[in-house]
Formats: sequence, structure tokens, C-alpha cells
Amino acid sequence: MSISNIKILDEPPNDFDLNFKLIVIGDSFVGKSCLTLKATKGLFEANYSPTIGFEFLTFFVNIDNTNIKLQIWDTCGQEVYRSLISSFYHNSSLAILVYAIDNENSFNNLETWLNEIKTLGNPDMNIFLIGNKADLEDKRQVSKERGEEFSKSHGIKLFLETSAKTGLNARNVFIEASKLLFLQHLEIKDNISRPDSINVIERTSDRNTENIHLEEKNQDEEDKPRKKKCCF
Repeated sequence: MSISNIKILDEPPNDFDLNFKLIVIGDSFVGKSCLTLKATKGLFEANYSPTIGFEFLTFFVNIDNTNIKLQIWDTCGQEVYRSLISSFYHNSSLAILVYAIDNENSFNNLETWLNEIKTLGNPDMNIFLIGNKADLEDKRQVSKERGEEFSKSHGIKLFLETSAKTGLNARNVFIEASKLLFLQHLEIKDNISRPDSINVIERTSDRNTENIHLEEKNQDEEDKPRKKKCCF
């Protein structure tokens, strides 16, 4: 499967065909909110206040004449608020995990965030890894190679370095998310429509029916009055 045409929609369409939920996570002060704000509204605020709880943003794109809406949950990274955002992992199609290239600790904490995704998210959740603040090259503490290696070793779908200040790859994060989720949707749709998939469903259904009959038979046997044995 391939994509022939993609267009960012600066204005919400009258309706949309697909709707996906994304969650943006990572330590505090890595620029999660600034990155999502730059991607969705083209704005950058140098003195942006830390997120309390979560913020909700949207990103619209048209892929091959299909209008797609991304619901983006931008979460706080402070430990005190973590319990508030745990429920937002549920039903998220993709997690965007962010660290800052000028903050070694934010990179070292990626394992903790990944464990949280595995614990609270659905098993099939996609993950992107983002090294933000790429404009701070003179303050870099985490090399691009380390980010790439971490992404590869953990089976992460995409790694990008970004900058909310310059806009480097800010929109690309969500464009790539849209493309990935759109193609996965088509793949699922195609598999459902295939005859062999239908046969698998039918065979599974038959086995389930047999199991139900077997359970009923066993229950009937248990319900039959048992003959008492005589004691001599």
C-alpha cells in the first residue's frame, strides 16, 4: 500500500472520515507543548508555562481524499500530575515520546516512560521518539546517534529530531503519524474483507460453538441425579 497525495488542512473540514487519538508524553520542560503548538497552530512561545494535567489540540490532514482528524492529548511531565493522565493512554493509537537533546536526564528517563506505555496503553500502540530542541546544538548532551540507537533497539516506529522554535520537523511528526495510522487502517480493512479472513472467523466461530455445546453437555452430565452406592 502507498500514499499518492497528502495535504495539511489549516482549517477543520466540514466532516472527517477517520479519527485517531494521540498522546504526547515525556519529562517536564522538554518542549512537548511548544512542539504541538508549533505543529497545530504555527506558534512558538518562548515563555510557555508548563502544562498542568493535559491540553487538547487537533491536527487535520487529507490523505488520498480521506479527511483525518488527530486528537492530540498534550500531557504534563510532572510526577504529581501523572495519576491524572494515566487514563488518557487508553484507546490511544500512538504515543509521541519526547526528550530534549540538551537534557541528559530526559533521555535517561525514556525507559520509565516506555514502561508506563506498556502498563497503561493498549498492546498495539505505536510509538514515535522525538528529540526536541534541536536548535540548541551548542548545548547538546544527547547525540542523534544515541536517539537513533534507542529507537532501533526498542522497536520504535519513527525517530526524529525537532525544534519547536524553528519549526524543524514539527509538522512532520504528525504528518508521519497520520500516514502510519491511515495505512494501518487500510490494512485492517483489507484483511477483514479477504475471504480467507472470513473463513478464519467462521472456523473460530465453529470452534466456539463446539466449545459451548461441550460445556452444555458437561453441565447436563453434572445436573443428572447420581445413583447412590450402597454401603455394606
